[in-house]
Amino acid sequence: MRKLSLSLAAALVTLTPVLVSAPSEAATMRTWERLAWCESTGRWHVNTGNGYYGGLQISPSTWRGHGGARFARLPHQATKREQVKVAERIKASQGWGAWPSCSRKIGVR
Repeated sequence: MRKLSLSLAAALVTLTPVLVSAPSEAATMRTWERLAWCESTGRWHVNTGNGYYGGLQISPSTWRGHGGARFARLPHQATKREQVKVAERIKASQGWGAWPSCSRKIGVR
């Protein structure tokens, strides 16, 4: 029993940095919704003709470059969850600077 407790304790110590740091890397759905409200007044299926599409106003080249074509040809044709999945990839490669004005406005820089 003591050996099992020591193994469990060692596992927890090893995993603690992962458990503590992971949430700070991923944005919550609420954060993405706030960003979409700023970018497109929360309209996930919007095509305004400005060259950016969907709730997070993603360009076609950025969409394709981050795997979005797997979901839909253009962002506004994808579901909200699919747009967020691609946005997480964009954020991982470009940071919040991919949405410079709105990320600053909602305080996620």
